[in-house]
Amino acid sequence: MLRTIWWFAYFFGYLIYSLPTIKKVQKIDTPMTVEEKDALMHQKPKHWAKTLVKLTGSKVEVIGQEKIPQGPVLFVSNHQGNFDVPILIGFLEKPLGFISKVEVKKIPLIPRWMEAMNCVFIDRKDRRKAVQSIKDGIATLKMGHSLVIFPEGTRSKGDEMGEFKKGGLRLATDSKVPVVPITISGSYKIMEESKFGFQPAQVKVTVHDSIFLPQDEKVDGNQLGIQIQEKIKQEIG
Repeated sequence: MLRTIWWFAYFFGYLIYSLPTIKKVQKIDTPMTVEEKDALMHQKPKHWAKTLVKLTGSKVEVIGQEKIPQGPVLFVSNHQGNFDVPILIGFLEKPLGFISKVEVKKIPLIPRWMEAMNCVFIDRKDRRKAVQSIKDGIATLKMGHSLVIFPEGTRSKGDEMGEFKKGGLRLATDSKVPVVPITISGSYKIMEESKFGFQPAQVKVTVHDSIFLPQDEKVDGNQLGIQIQEKIKQEIG
């Protein structure tokens, strides 16, 4: 009970504390590369996210971090639980944003952070807006920022994976940035398997070999999705 109360106090308290810093970083005029500015912008979010996971008593092991290439990439991950987002923000070294459902905008303060991190909000109930969000995501990748997508579209709340939805992989086939498959194992045990609040869990994050897309050829998004899904599923099994 006390762990849960402290977790929520830290969740919102740190958001309020760090917002002025994020605003200052956004206004910096000093010439910087995209990578340098992203690294600076993501310092606070990474500290926040890692602490949120640690406050649950959970341990996260990341395997294959050295496989992540330089420059913008599209991380494609399975989605077991609500803690997948802070786990990836806090424990992957590369700064990253998310393709996030638009409903997240209803959470106080969170949208300001996410916009600063180059996240893209998608309204899955409105096809026209969803298509525009994918185009915005492609533009974000081409500008040099990395993104994460969860092609299942929702949490599996366990080890079983749902089918990948096709639309999100346009981010890769149209931007031609490297695709980095990610397998998350055990994150659902922190919250989804807990009867109340949070419980400690051992979480494993596996970074697979990158998939480099041909720059001058059309890529079959369906085949790419099958390839990525099989790679992620094998690690869970």
